[in-house]
Amino acid sequence: MLQNKKIGFIGSGAMAEALIDGILKANLVTPSQIIVNDISQNRLEHMAGKFGVLTTLSIKDTVKAADILFLTVKPQIINGVLDAIAPLLSPTTLVVSIAAGITIGILESKLIRIPIVRVMPNTPVSVGEGMSVLALGHYAGEENGELVLTIFASVGRAIIMDENAMDAVTGLSGSGPGYVFVLIDALTDAGVRVGLSRQNSLVMAAQTLLGAAKMVLETGEHPARLRDMVTSPGGTAIAGIHVLEQKGVRAALIDAVQAATKRSQEMGKKSHG
Repeated sequence: MLQNKKIGFIGSGAMAEALIDGILKANLVTPSQIIVNDISQNRLEHMAGKFGVLTTLSIKDTVKAADILFLTVKPQIINGVLDAIAPLLSPTTLVVSIAAGITIGILESKLIRIPIVRVMPNTPVSVGEGMSVLALGHYAGEENGELVLTIFASVGRAIIMDENAMDAVTGLSGSGPGYVFVLIDALTDAGVRVGLSRQNSLVMAAQTLLGAAKMVLETGEHPARLRDMVTSPGGTAIAGIHVLEQKGVRAALIDAVQAATKRSQEMGKKSHG
């Protein structure tokens, strides 16, 4: 699918590095098919040394070479990048933006009649376990979507949704790692409280969440059914779950996702206005 494609990256930060790592480990392309642009020579040297990819300080060279062009830059500088690449793009170049809060409408207003895919990944892409949600622009076809899905599937799981769901996506999977880190930290403290070492508690807490998540994804069972499987009558698990319900943990998580979604909506309105 990507055999004869050149992939360009404008920006070589953590997200670009994670994507390139995943793409190469999955053997989707060879290093010579990837070209990376950045204003930092040090970052380019790092990327060339680590991956063997092509690098350049020239946006023009990157745009001209790329069949698929990733915009892996901060939202604050995206407008300048769009202005720079707009006159250089071929109508067939697929542009993939991961700039948070930058809508397809904004992108298409600058990049006229260009196929665009907007992606909301989350930070676990850096360890190959990300959750990425794609939204297709008006000129991006099914084949474009499949190409980008394949790339993001190399660093976790990826699905296509309507762009109007992106604020909710930000509230759940985009911000979700933050909630999980709080849970792991709290469980670690709990382990220390009942007499375990902090080091052992941290490993036990993190691995327990990882294992439970894997069971949900791999068995396809509803989480409530899996919970029932570990709660024997009058046992330890149901005693603990009873306290979680008393303290409103479930409601707190729902409220957290709602609050993050609302904040994403507010930030989107501000960036448009």
